[in-house]
Amino acid sequence: MVISEQPGVRLVKKIYTKDLLKSGSENQRYRICGWVDRVRDLGKIKFILVRDREGIIQAIARVEETPSKVFEVIRNLDREDVICVEGVFKKNPQAPGGGEIVVENIDVLSKVVEVAPIEVHNSTESDLATRLRWRWLDVRNPRIMGIFVLEAEVAHAFREYFRSNGFIEIFTPKIVGGATEGGAEVFPIVYFDRQAFLAQSPQFYKQMGVIAGFERVFEIGPVYRAEKHHTVRHLTEYHSIDYEVGFIDGLEDVISVAEGAFKYVVESVLRKETTKMIIESYGGSDILIPKEMPKITMREAYRILEGMGKKIPFGEDLDSEAERLLWMYARKEFSSDFIFVTEYPWKVRPFYAMRKPGEPEWTLSFDLIFRGLEVATGGQREHRYHVLVEQAREKGLNPDNFWFYLEFFKYGAPPHGGAGIGLERVVMQILKLSNIREARLLPRDPERLFP
Repeated sequence: MVISEQPGVRLVKKIYTKDLLKSGSENQRYRICGWVDRVRDLGKIKFILVRDREGIIQAIARVEETPSKVFEVIRNLDREDVICVEGVFKKNPQAPGGGEIVVENIDVLSKVVEVAPIEVHNSTESDLATRLRWRWLDVRNPRIMGIFVLEAEVAHAFREYFRSNGFIEIFTPKIVGGATEGGAEVFPIVYFDRQAFLAQSPQFYKQMGVIAGFERVFEIGPVYRAEKHHTVRHLTEYHSIDYEVGFIDGLEDVISVAEGAFKYVVESVLRKETTKMIIESYGGSDILIPKEMPKITMREAYRILEGMGKKIPFGEDLDSEAERLLWMYARKEFSSDFIFVTEYPWKVRPFYAMRKPGEPEWTLSFDLIFRGLEVATGGQREHRYHVLVEQAREKGLNPDNFWFYLEFFKYGAPPHGGAGIGLERVVMQILKLSNIREARLLPRDPERLFP
């Protein structure tokens, strides 16, 4: 790939290892840049494994072919030095990936100051706390980097789905004047001379978007929950994929959007070669999605769970074991890794949930369980001003504290509903990860603020 013959201009263009191994021309000169993964010194022959974001390639230097200065540079290389290697590409079935570069020149761009605290190529053998402490080194491991390559594609696929279905992307404030859910699970912050909070959810603002006339809106952004959970499924900061739809005929319209979105996302990441390989490497590609995802009411869930030996008190929420059992039920009865649970009890839903007509103890709401974990929560919202005010009072909330939200409904609000989807939870379940912290580049939990 010669790009110039002018003096002082580099003759060889940088190429990623994956592209070189896949489509490189033998006996052509190439330049690869990355980190030294390992060096094997056999005396007159030296092998350098160079790692970039796409993979690892072998570079080989023979004393009789390599300039002595270059050979000396190789002798002094350390793991994680940043280098660029120029040389001729050769096919070699015995080399990683089936090819190698015969070294002609090496530029050392950066030397390590000290031995890395974790071995990048074996970083998964370190405990998770150590990996998270040295996350930027951990992510250099191609297996770990794959998690975040997939996460980016999952977010992209959700965005594609919403845009192609007439949704407008909005960007809502993350510094807010009041709690969205009305509870204590908020992070207070000092906002000049006042108290403010980090947003628990874009809930109020996406509803505002519908009422403002956008009709269909979505957002992908951070949310914050001051929950002192020390579990493998909770974070204090995560990314939420939220949508809201106006002029709905009922809960089914909201559910159909969630179902369509998840089908599109799973099909998309399994169709693309890069993400499919990542998912397969984690053993997660056996995702079961039937033509129509199963849907059961909460009352049906109680009965099913009782038949499986798990009794949930009538009117109470599902716990993690119940979610896992319902997934097992869906997999057995419907060949599905997904199951919707609808009509949650009013006592466990927020004040803005639409109650079921004639049965006010239940709501027009749902959770979506994927491989045993709730990954989405949503429902139809109450759009009638006076009913909203009364429901807030019934929950023990002071409507005056939600004046900015309630004002939306004074001037005409269409029937609407939506949902929030946890991005990290989706990635966690696709890859069958054991801890949600693995699906967050720099996770925040009650103990972790750095890096």
